[in-house]
Order: sequence, then C-alpha cells, then structure tokens
Amino acid sequence: MVIRGTRSEKVRRIFQQFDFNRDGGLNREEMSALVVAVNPRVKFSDEQINAILDEVFRTYGEFIDGEKGLTYDGLLRTYDDGAGDVDRDFEALGIDMKHEDDIEVASSLMLEEASTSSAMERLSSAGTGVGGGGGPQKKHRTAAWASSPNHGIVFDETWKLVDDLEILIKRLKAKQAKEGKTKGENFDVYSDPGWSRELGPSSEIDKRIVWEESGHDYAIFVKELTALRSRADGSRSREEAFDGHMALGRVLYDQQLFKESLVCFKRACELQPTDVRPHFRSGNCYHVLGNHTEAKSEFISALDAAEAGGNQWAYLLPQIHVNLGIALEFEGMVISACEHYREAAILCPTHFRALKLLGSALLGVGEYKAAVKALEEAIYMKNDYADAHCDLASALHAIGDDENAIKEFQKAIDLKPGHVDALYNLGGLYMDMGRYQRASEVYTRVLGVWPNHWRAQLNKGVSLLGAGETEEAKKALKEALKMTNRIELYDAISHLKQLHKKKMQGKGNGNGNGDVAFVVVEPSRFKTVGEKTTLRQELATALNIRVFQRTTRLTRCDVDLLKKEMNENETPLSYSGTGPPEKSIRKASLEVVLRRLLSFLKPETFVGAVKSINLKILMVLDESESGRVDLGMFFAILAPICGGTPDKRKRVAFDSLLWRVVQEQGVNGQIKKIDALRYIKLLRAIYIPTQGASELLEIHGEIDTSMVSFTEFVAMFDDPDWGFGIMSTLLKLETCDRNRHGKQTCSVCRYPIIGSRFKEMKSHFSLCSQCYSEGKVPPSFKNEEYRFKEYAKESDAVKDKCLWFSKSSAGTTTTD
Repeated sequence: MVIRGTRSEKVRRIFQQFDFNRDGGLNREEMSALVVAVNPRVKFSDEQINAILDEVFRTYGEFIDGEKGLTYDGLLRTYDDGAGDVDRDFEALGIDMKHEDDIEVASSLMLEEASTSSAMERLSSAGTGVGGGGGPQKKHRTAAWASSPNHGIVFDETWKLVDDLEILIKRLKAKQAKEGKTKGENFDVYSDPGWSRELGPSSEIDKRIVWEESGHDYAIFVKELTALRSRADGSRSREEAFDGHMALGRVLYDQQLFKESLVCFKRACELQPTDVRPHFRSGNCYHVLGNHTEAKSEFISALDAAEAGGNQWAYLLPQIHVNLGIALEFEGMVISACEHYREAAILCPTHFRALKLLGSALLGVGEYKAAVKALEEAIYMKNDYADAHCDLASALHAIGDDENAIKEFQKAIDLKPGHVDALYNLGGLYMDMGRYQRASEVYTRVLGVWPNHWRAQLNKGVSLLGAGETEEAKKALKEALKMTNRIELYDAISHLKQLHKKKMQGKGNGNGNGDVAFVVVEPSRFKTVGEKTTLRQELATALNIRVFQRTTRLTRCDVDLLKKEMNENETPLSYSGTGPPEKSIRKASLEVVLRRLLSFLKPETFVGAVKSINLKILMVLDESESGRVDLGMFFAILAPICGGTPDKRKRVAFDSLLWRVVQEQGVNGQIKKIDALRYIKLLRAIYIPTQGASELLEIHGEIDTSMVSFTEFVAMFDDPDWGFGIMSTLLKLETCDRNRHGKQTCSVCRYPIIGSRFKEMKSHFSLCSQCYSEGKVPPSFKNEEYRFKEYAKESDAVKDKCLWFSKSSAGTTTTD
C-alpha cells in the first residue's frame, strides 16, 4: 500500500498541476499540455496530438466526466496500463514532494485508495452487466490488469474462475512451502503488459519462483486446473470462453507458472485467432521458457494481427516490436532486431527502452555512431538506466572517445555497483590504454562479483603481466587454467616460463621488467631464401584476411552454398532510377541469407560474424548508406574466402557477377569488363585496404563496354599486382596456420610457434608469422639485412637440417 500510495500521490500531483480550471477533470486542452510537457524533446504535430487524445478519450471513456474531461482515476489508470512512466514524468515536470506535511499526505493517500477501489467497481460493473458476480472487494484484490479497459476481465463467470484459481495456487504454494520445495518469492519481476519487461537475463532473475513440478501436490494442482479450463471451454459463448482462458493465463503468468499459462494462451489463440493479445502473451511465455523460435513465431503472428486490425491494437504495437526484436536477438539476428526496435521508437518516441535496445543492437553490429545517438537519447529520457550507460561507454570506446567512455562506465557502476559487464569492459578499456595496474584492479572487482569468470581471471593475468608483475600474473593464469582448459592458457603459461628462463637484455621496446624487447626493421632489409618463403608484406595482408575468416567462420561455408542461394532463392529486382535494375536486398534480409549460409554457428557466434561482415564488407558495398546491398556483388566478394578449391572459388565469384545483372546483359556466359574491374577493385579495397582504397576512385567515368570470359576473368583475378594474387598466400595459411613446431618459440614474443616458422639463416633465430609480418627482430642481432626461410611444419626443418649435415660431411670428406 505504501508503494502504491507513493505512486498515486505522484499521479495526483501531475493531475493537479494540469487541472488549470480546478474542475476535477482534464479536458482536451489540459491533456494536450500534459502530453507536451512530459515529452519536452518531442515535437508533436497537431494531428499527432489529436490522435493521442482521441485514443485516450476513447479507451478510457468510463473515466470521462462530461465536459470536464479525464478524471484523476482515469489518469491513474492510464499509468497502471503502462501508457506512461510515472517516475519519469514526475521528474520531467520538476515537481517537489518534500514540502508537504506528512499527515496531509497520509490522509490523501487513504482517500485515493478508497476512490480507486470505487473506480474499479464502476468499471467492472460497466463491463459485465447487472449483478457482478465477483463483488468490489474480490475485484480489488486481483491484479490491476483484471479491470483494465484494454485487456481486462469482461464476464462475471470469469471472475469466479479467477477466484477459484487463486485458491488453488495458494493451496499449492502453502504445501510446497511447508515441504521446502519452492524457491524465491513472488516479486513483480515482469511489468504487466511487457512494455518495459526485461525478457533477457535480468539481475532480478534470482527472485523468480521455482515450482517443484514433479511432486504429487503439483499433479493434483494440474488436474484441478484442467477442470477450470474445462469450465472455461463450457462457457455460453466463444467470447466468454476466450475471456476465461485469457484471465486464467494472466493469473498463472503472474505467479510464474509459465508452462500452465502457455496452455491457456494457446487455447485462447484457437478461440480467437485474429486477436493480438493471446499471441503476444504466448510469445512472452515461450521466451521465458527459453523457446525463442516459437516466441518469435508468436510475436510475428501478433504483429500481423495488429496490423490487420487497424487502430484497435495501436497501443500494443510498440510492445510487440520490442519483444519480437528481443526474440530475434536471442537467435542472433541483430540487424533484424534493429528494424523492430527502430519501429517501436517511431511509434512511441518516449519509449526509452526501445531506444536503449536499438543502441545496444547497433553496437553489436558495429554501427557505433548510430549506437551512441540512440543510447544518449535513451539516457536523456531515463538518466538512471545503468545498462544504457554501460553500452554507451562501449560505443564511445569503439569510436575512440576513451575519456568519456570511462565516465559512462563509472556512472553505470555507481548506479549498480555489481554491474559485471560495466566492470569487465572497463577493465578492457584500461588494458587498451596501457593502464595495466588499474585494469587488474577492475578485473579483481569482477571476480568479487562473479568468482568463476574465467575470462576476467585470464585478463587479470595478462594485465598483471603488462604491469611487470610476472609472478602474480603466473598465479592468475594458473587460476584461470583451473576454471577452463583452453589451449591459449597453456600457451600463456609456457610463455611466462620462457620469460623466466631468458630475460632479454638491451634497449628496444622492453620495459626492463622481463618483457620481450624487439626492434622493428624496414621491409627492404627482410630478404627471403627460396621461392616458397612468403614476403613479409604479403603475409601481413594474408594474416588480416585469415583473422576475418576465423571470426566469420566462412572457411566452414562451402562456396557451393553461395551458388545454391542464387539458384534456389528469388531476389526481386531493385530500380534506382539512375541505371539498370539490380538484385539488391536490405541488410536485414541479407542477414537471413547469412544465417542459412552459417547455420552451424551458435547465435552468439553468428552475431560476431555478422558484425565483422558488416564492418569489413557491407559498409563498403553500401557506401550511400541506403540500407541496401547488391547481393550478387556480395556473393562475389565472399567467394574467395569461403571453403572449397581455388578454382571453384573463382568460378563462383564469376557466376555471382553473371547472376547479379539482368539476364540480357550477360552474353554467352560473359560479363562486362567494367563490372569485372569494379569487382577486382572492390575486392582489393575490402581485403587489401592500404592498396585498394585509392584504386576504387579510378573506376568512375570508365566507358569500356567490352565483355570478358571466365578465362579472362581468372587472368585478371590472379594478377599479382592488380588482382587478388594474395589468394595463394591465404590458401597456404588455411592449410598450415595451426601447425605446431614442438618446443620452438618465437625469439621476439616468446610464445610457442604455431603456423609457419621463419628462420633467419645467418643468426639462426626464429620468428612466428605475426612477428615476421610486423618486421620485429631481437635487438641483440643487428644485421644489415636478414635472410629468412619459411618452414610450414617442423619435419621440413628437420629434413633441411639433415640435408645440411650431409652436405657438410661430404664437404669435409672431400677436403680430407
């Protein structure tokens, strides 16, 4: 009652502030002033204001007092139904409650509770006809939704079903509590209509009730519940049966009996398939139960029904879009989720949670500037939104604004001291800035909240290593190894042992605390021995492409799947008005295509793959930021880095270019030379950006209309200077970049060598692929030039060594 009273008092203050003529009602002019005042950043047109007022006065007609307008009870009910946020509106209006006398406040709260009860009684009587079976006291003790004019109880018999169900639940709760089977308490974890419901993992998840479903008591409860459902089915009309199942479902959902609630909502869907509410609530149940695919399906059904029903369901549309977006995110479809969050924010400009979710999703796909804008807007509307501050900080860090990022992380932690994501990401930010000691302290705080967070433990070890505390780093890494047996931890510990055995001396880039020292040598001083040794610059480019392949897992996607997509799925032509039609699709539709191609990925891994593809490829292809992508060109760009033989990859790339244009433009399996040139230059701009970015500008204005065959295309593709000759080096990495060389370690970074080993033939030190590509050498070897030979596997090095010994022996014998 205290919580309700405090909230009611705020509504009363808002009502009094806008009841300008003090007649006890808010007319259209006064309501218009209220709507504008609580949304200071939204510029409403006259049509929008009139539409909002029409909806309010129609929906809450029972609370309209003639010409006076909406009563206080009516305004309170709008907030009960989720049409606004009382605390946010109260704060936006700057009303101060402190000056009131406590006795006066207490007496006004008592009067309000009484008036609210009478209002509920009047509303229920109006909805059910004469002789309401529940009575005002029964109706008052039921959840607020039951009397809501939008989605409340309509028939008298439904009240009886609800009363009987509440008795059954209390009986079950008492029996399970007596036997110690229930866990948690009945907190209102989820807000009523899903408007601001956190469908994802919540900090309050531990407060949920966990019912024991395998016992005898629960079996009896289900049997009695089935009888109540049968009573609902036996109602006098289809509408009454629907009302009964919806009410039973709502009560069960409020008590977190989600499986039983779902049965009721699904039956309601059967009774009235075109009604939005049962589909929406079924989707919520499926989501809480972890069945995100079914949740998505139900939300889509709710959305279709809402859009077909006109303005009747306008109040629910933003909620459907938000929950559908959340369900899509759980499947890894983040770009598609963005579409729905954006739509919810358009339908309801004050929906701060939709903006926060939009910002977080944009951050997830690498749209950092757009993410900052959406998250700042959400925080403006709700300044104490810890999650929004955390994600805003991550977005700011991504665009290089580290100082403001630290401030935002700190705000999130101040609002919620145990915010694991904020703490963990702040630790990563400090590491990126080179503030290793501070990073280790933050990771220690993460472990205080989540002791088994192995990534935090690993990063703590790495940050301690950066701070020069080798022994403490070793302890931290060993703790991480206890939490998870990952190969990179074995390598890290081996690395520390190497450092302990051989602390390098000299200047260079070390810090004097045992860190690895090195000097960077100009590329011209790196020479190769033998034709099979990769040039340093080529290796650097190929390693970057290989990182992209690993992140996206595209090497596990056979290139034939691209051909299958082109042959089996229709892509409508898009007309820009400035040229020939193209087969282009929206990014959200492209994400669906990618999901089919990468169906083997888990949702969280797929999100990372889409982010990398968006940052590296889509932002180049969608240079105009239209949100559409040339699908044929996209497939051609992917083909060289997918799985399959080199010839097959080139063939699919050519076929993609042939497929992308209107049929009559491709003559006898040939493509325009200008299209081939544009493709090659796009390929280089994306995968070899230091060489290809400027080349892309050269293609504008070319008018060459000659055609090229597949053979000619391959010659252009393989050109080492102007084509994609780097592919041969990439193929070598694909086959050998996981080879381990026994106990061989890199003379610079001291990590075990994985992939190719590059041995300097004069000084006899070895480098890993990464250090070789970056031109790093130990400072103790100061040569005019360095001659390297590449060994893909250690057996090649052993053979070479044996051959050298045999030649040496033969030379000795001859001399003798």
